[in-house]
This record gives sequence, C-alpha cells and structure tokens, in this order.
Amino acid sequence: MKIGVIKEPSFENRVAITPDVIDPLKKLGFSVSVESTAGDNAFFSDQDYKDAGASVESRDSILSGSDIVVSIHALDETSAKKIGKDKLYIATLSPLAFPKKVKEIATASFKIFSMDTIPRITRAQSMDVLSSQATVSGYKAVLLAASNYSRFFPMLTTAAGTITPARVLILGAGVAGLQAIATSRRLGAVVDVFDTRPEVKEQCMSLGAKFVEVEGAADASNTGGYAVEQSEDYQRRQKEAIAKYAEKADIIITTALIPGRKAPVLITNEMVDKMRQGSVIVDLAAVNGGNCELTENDKTIVYKGITIIGNSNLQSTQPMDASKMYAKNIVNFLKLFVNKEKQFSINLEDEIINACMIAENGSIRHKPTLALLGE
Repeated sequence: MKIGVIKEPSFENRVAITPDVIDPLKKLGFSVSVESTAGDNAFFSDQDYKDAGASVESRDSILSGSDIVVSIHALDETSAKKIGKDKLYIATLSPLAFPKKVKEIATASFKIFSMDTIPRITRAQSMDVLSSQATVSGYKAVLLAASNYSRFFPMLTTAAGTITPARVLILGAGVAGLQAIATSRRLGAVVDVFDTRPEVKEQCMSLGAKFVEVEGAADASNTGGYAVEQSEDYQRRQKEAIAKYAEKADIIITTALIPGRKAPVLITNEMVDKMRQGSVIVDLAAVNGGNCELTENDKTIVYKGITIIGNSNLQSTQPMDASKMYAKNIVNFLKLFVNKEKQFSINLEDEIINACMIAENGSIRHKPTLALLGE
C-alpha cells in the first residue's frame, strides 16, 4: 500500500512524515511518496526523503494515487475531492473545535481518521499526537515567555547585587503544563501550579513546583487530560485563589481546554490589571477563546505594560522535533492496521481505530460529532 504525504498550509512548518520513519513504514509493507518541498520548512529536503527510500511526487499525483493520505492539518475541499473512493485519510482534524471543516471533507467517499480523537489509554500513548505536540508547546511557551520577559528567570548574585528569581504561575498540569513546569525550573524560576485534578499534585511537586489546591473540584480523571466545567461555587473560590497568585506572578502560562467548548476564563481583566508591568502571559488555550480574558488568538498584545501572547500553534515553531514526534505517532497508529503477514485491514472492534474513524462513505460516524455538526 502507498502512503502519500502532502505539504501543509503556508502557516505550518511541520510535516506529517519524516525521513527517519520511512524504513519502519517499509518494514510494515508500505511505500511512501512525499509531495515536493513538503519537508522544507522542517529542514527535511526532498533528497533526504529520497535517500531514506521515499519517492517525491506532485500533490495531485499523491492525492489521486495513494491508498493512505497523511497530513497534520485538514485538507482544503478541492484537494479532498482528489482522494480516491475507499481510500484512507489521516490527519489531526479537531472535529469538536472545527465541525464545519470536518463536515466539508466528510462529504467525500474516503475513510477519515482524526488523530486527536485517539482515546487516552495506556495502549494508545505511543500514538497520542495531542500529548506529543503538547510537549512541544509547553516547552516553547516558557522560552517565549522568557524572551519577552523584562527580567532574568534565575536568581543571580552579581557584583551589582542579587537578582531575585522570576515567579511563574502555570494553570493546568496536563502534558503541556508539566513540560512548562520542567522548563521553567531548568531556567531557575520559582513555579506555582494550579489544576482541578488533585491526582496531579505529586507529579507537579516532583518537578519542583508548588501545587495550589482548591477543594471541591468536579472529577476530571476520565477526560483525557482536559479540564471539565465546574460548579459556580468552585469557580468563585478558584478565581480567588488564582487571583492571589496571579498578582505575585511575573509569568503566567495557561493550558486549560474543554473539548468542544470555549476555554474557561481563568485570568480576568481585573487580575491582569494587578500584575506588574513587564510581566508576560502565554495563553495556550487561545484557539478556543483563551484562558485570559484579554487573549487574542494568534496575536501578541501589550496591555498596560503586560505582554499577552495568544499562539495556538507553537508546535510549528519547533518543526523538526515536533514533526519527528508526530511521524512516530502515525507509524504506531498504522501498526494497528497491519498483521504479522503484513496484511492491511480496518478492525473497528479495536477501540482506538473505532474512536479515530470519524467518517466514511460521505457521512460522520459518531453520534456526538453528528450533534455538533448539526445533523
């Protein structure tokens, strides 16, 4: 079977398949074709792919001639129409966040798999693109904050006196939050972290952060690392606790997302007003409205001397490693379809495959997605 890799839109630097996974894919029985220049922005040349055993072709040739088409972002409608009947399309489509886009390409007759709907179970960890890419965004958020911050991160003792360390407040201790904690600590900052899930306290403390607890949170243990909606009383006490720490913070990094919903507002305008000039907020929930009331998606604004960064695609700013991680997730996902004799089949009794296959034969498969699409 032939896997086709297409070039991402102009705003994206990553590529879905990297040269280092060509050989593992060939061992599974696949051949790989890559659209010309698809890997250029991630620093993988066409020659790198050829040397690894892949062929380089035109976009039209890949879309019409591949058994499996792989990308990161959703295809445009014109490109989607060029994929053959009963072929497979694998990407990260965010059906809960972008239902109209999914509905557009779901009118085609090929089978659509969305990598961000992989259930967060132990067996699926090696193919979890949300976790792998959140690792990148959590890391880069801290570096972005540090480069925009008006002072040093670590404590420094100099002939001119002692400089106190930066205080970092991290809201949400999922994969991105934990990586942000680790990176902040490496840079020498003092870190406070808030999460509604008490079970992450030990992880945060093991990384050197202080865990801020607010009792009475709704159970979020079965939400795959996402936040859940909380009661009004809890939200009130939550805001009081966050406000106390936000006022002392030099850097705030927010990561709280609820699938299919607007991101919860955790940093209000009033809280920002009380922060020191020169402070920085990096909002990783910007794509869903932001955890900060003042966040603007894909924009950096300065409000009363405070820099607020709403970047929903930080993964693209570290394209080489982010692409490698994504590619390995794809390889591990494709292993589910291949038996020991290298025969390919779609086993919908496998809970991972069943959860990821969001459309076939021109229609959406899962009822929750149907409801969101207005079907």
